[in-house]
Amino acid sequence: MTVKFALLGAGRIGKVHAKAVTSNPKARLVAVADAVADAASALAGQYGAEVRSIDAIEGAADIDAVIICTPTDTHAALIERFSRAGKAIFCEKPIDLDVERVKSCLKVVDETGATLMVGFNRRFDPHFQAVKDAVLSGQVGDVEMVTIVSRDPGAPPADYVKRSGGIFRDMTIHDFDMARWLLGEEIDSVSAQASVLVDKAIGQAGDFDSASVMLITASGKHATISNSRRATYGYDQRIEVHGSRGAVAAENQRPVSIEIANAAGYTRPPLHDFFMTRYTEAYAREITSFIDFVEAKTPASPSGADGLVALALAEAALKSVSEGRAVKVSEVTGPLADRSVFQGR
Repeated sequence: MTVKFALLGAGRIGKVHAKAVTSNPKARLVAVADAVADAASALAGQYGAEVRSIDAIEGAADIDAVIICTPTDTHAALIERFSRAGKAIFCEKPIDLDVERVKSCLKVVDETGATLMVGFNRRFDPHFQAVKDAVLSGQVGDVEMVTIVSRDPGAPPADYVKRSGGIFRDMTIHDFDMARWLLGEEIDSVSAQASVLVDKAIGQAGDFDSASVMLITASGKHATISNSRRATYGYDQRIEVHGSRGAVAAENQRPVSIEIANAAGYTRPPLHDFFMTRYTEAYAREITSFIDFVEAKTPASPSGADGLVALALAEAALKSVSEGRAVKVSEVTGPLADRSVFQGR
């Protein structure tokens, strides 16, 4: 089976997914849609696809699945629309910036039985997956603590910050998902600190550029997250899981893994410069996994519920910074009895 795709959004992340789809022998990019006509034409032309409107894609018999890379405030409505149209859906995070809006969107997904996968690509990185495999095989014993370092090489423009939802919903949300994935338990409470240390314009836009977060599960397991919008040495991406029998870690990756030793000392090449190159293989494996879910007609993972939980953790972190205290996740999601959407989808 060849899964026929339409790409909604021809921007930076759209280009990454277009490459992943067209590199997969089980996929074909049929159509591209974008509000900017020149962007859609350029990307479609590069990969031999057609430029189509979203209306045309919705009713197209030759489209099996859509990849949503449009602005965040369009995600939920597009998920609902294509769920009703019978298409499988891959959507970049977040589904929306509002927890209640995400819940209502996921109800439509449930009612229609649509396949929905949320783009937490880091789960598919081979180095991080090897860490997860070591945990699952019992090599480090019972997980006790997780440490995640995620620092961008440079701050985004203030205009981006204003529409991104802020550092917790836009950047740390990946780390929230990684923490849950590695801990193997849901988070009970969130404590966060955040500052503006990199760019005053980010603070003026109402956001932060430096953050530290502590996550605690009901059983007492910890995850700590360190975020910065400035890493002068490159794209800093590291994780460690500490357990009752040992620890496993994934260090930073480089485009070329060599080390030079001479009279000046030991030197290694610089880190990757950003996510487009650091996570190239992860994006490819992510699309392969999505295709497998579509073919098997089985629930996708990461799921819509995973997207909802990660957003709830982001909201709890923001509330923690605002109020200067640890915040129970249930304060964001509502009483446990109302959180059935979180249970094992």
